[in-house]
Amino acid sequence: MALHYQIQSRVEVGAVTAEQMAEVDRRMVDDLRIELVQMMENAGRNLAELAVGRFEPRSVAVYVGSGGNGGGGLAAARHLANRGVDVGIVLSGPSKKLTEIPAHQLDIVTRMGLAVADQPVDADLGIDALVGYGLDGDPRGRTAELIGEIAARHVEVLSLDVPSGLDATTGRSSDPSVAATATLALALPKVGLLDAESVGELYVADISVPPSLYDDMGVGPAPDFSRGSLVRLI
Repeated sequence: MALHYQIQSRVEVGAVTAEQMAEVDRRMVDDLRIELVQMMENAGRNLAELAVGRFEPRSVAVYVGSGGNGGGGLAAARHLANRGVDVGIVLSGPSKKLTEIPAHQLDIVTRMGLAVADQPVDADLGIDALVGYGLDGDPRGRTAELIGEIAARHVEVLSLDVPSGLDATTGRSSDPSVAATATLALALPKVGLLDAESVGELYVADISVPPSLYDDMGVGPAPDFSRGSLVRLI
């Protein structure tokens, strides 16, 4: 049986485990030929839109992991810069460790002249794009250090998909983990976000997954994006 969120309009929205979300991603690429770079672009654009609309920041520090979550953060950094926001990008490790598509996103923002560093920067808002639903064990090394730095700066934090350090399926918070002001879930909210206090306000973004895919997997219903690509759940 699928788990659901209840939103104010009393319309139910499906929720997925990390394993189910990985299957959604696989079917998007293998069956529908909607590539990861397209989904990442949608994620980044929606993340930037929420950052501007909810927080109205003059400056944003984007904390970037080496995988897909980091790629979404980099795409958001580009969109934020295009909207006149002062953006600083903080990498969790050497750029050579980024996977292929996040590395492509990094190349774009570098060519745009955005500031890229390996140390935290001062900003009105922190965007947490360090670790997504694929968390495996507690954060380690530089990623763990940056999670601590985010907390130490006492600024509002917008997390992408899952607050870094939170298990997307069980809801267990690692030590350390991010306490977000708001979280933007991608496609469907993850089961582990249901009761986790570290999630803050919960939104979900359209990354172009057809509702029929959720129906086929038995994890629907899909969010109602008929009025826009962002929906607040909690």
